Amino acid sequence: MNLSIASCAAAKRLAARVCAIAGLVASVALAGCAVQPVKPPAPPPPLAVETGPTAPSTHPLDADQPDFLRLPNLPSGTPVRVGVLLPFSNGSAATRALAQSMLKAAELALFDAKNQNIVLITADEGGSPDAAAQGARNLLAQGAEIIIGPLFAQSVSAVAPIARDRAVPVISFSTDRNVAGDGIYLLSFQPENEVKRIVDFAAAQGRSNFAALVPQTIYGDRVAKAFQDEVTAKGGKITDIEHFAATPDALAAQAQAVTASKPDAILVAQGGALLRGTGPALAAGGVDGNKIRLLGTGLWDDPANVKESALSGGWFAAPSPSADEAFDAKYKNAFGNNPPQLATLAYDAVSLAALLSSGAPYHRFTPAALGDPNGFAGVNGIFRFNPDGTSERGLAVLGVDPNGFTTVSPAPATFQPQGS
Repeated sequence: MNLSIASCAAAKRLAARVCAIAGLVASVALAGCAVQPVKPPAPPPPLAVETGPTAPSTHPLDADQPDFLRLPNLPSGTPVRVGVLLPFSNGSAATRALAQSMLKAAELALFDAKNQNIVLITADEGGSPDAAAQGARNLLAQGAEIIIGPLFAQSVSAVAPIARDRAVPVISFSTDRNVAGDGIYLLSFQPENEVKRIVDFAAAQGRSNFAALVPQTIYGDRVAKAFQDEVTAKGGKITDIEHFAATPDALAAQAQAVTASKPDAILVAQGGALLRGTGPALAAGGVDGNKIRLLGTGLWDDPANVKESALSGGWFAAPSPSADEAFDAKYKNAFGNNPPQLATLAYDAVSLAALLSSGAPYHRFTPAALGDPNGFAGVNGIFRFNPDGTSERGLAVLGVDPNGFTTVSPAPATFQPQGS
């Protein structure tokens, strides 16, 4: 089963990745264009999804209750109650504004689903784990069958045992893979997906000796680990991995070191002005673009990078460049402004809940349904949840050209192997 949703634009992919919005409300729909679910190409019978041993829920939500939230004018029967948990009262104005946008995208997805039996219930993640835990309790007390959010990893850790006790899955926007699993799913942009895609593609093009420049950050550590794993899996050789401080003058020695290791591909896990300073540093260190291919993550997806000649010819992994145009237009038509990047995740999460809503009440958002190995098609391309709760995305490989980004390898339309 695939969920058809619009996709994501290049200039927005560097937008802030935090959230907010207020109170406990039931939401209804807005203006926009409907997008119909589509059926994927017929796949071979999927393998069973192994989720691992889990402790039984102590107080599972398994039936409708008289005190659960109901809205007037809903169809008869049990409504599909979808909880949305975001940091509505966060101290950051940017976080609050982003959460407002995410809720609007969730409402837009509800409208597009054209299912009058779905009710969105929002609660406040707040600015602390305790507030997030209370928000989750509020949603469960109103009968939420699935929780979308929270954003921050510490909030997910606080919410997880409460949701697990009621056997209610959580689709979070955190990027911290440590909080995933046992009913917690991460619908976020994870650098491991980008590293895997670009290394796999480079290996397929004959590159075998890989080096990397990564920042001295948690992000850099994750990229380095994924880089080591994927190069090894592809039978390649890692010639060097250099960790650099996030300052322009710290790059020269590392650039010279990776060049001296004689790679034929160098991954540069950096974006912004520092990335544009990395290219000249590598060139000064002896990198010849005709012999050594520069590789990048989604942080390269910034139109300003096409102006840096030292990056010309480089490859990076990201969603298809025009994927989000329909979503952007729909959102702007409804709300009068362009959406931030995380709004697409909220849209995808609610659209996924709508897609799975036809099952039996309190038995529709099962691990087997959420973990469908065929995946779903979202705003940013296809995605699916792994058995450990992390997510896998279908990404394109884009090339840096003086006239803009070019699609070197298109994003896949299915997770099934070619020819299956």
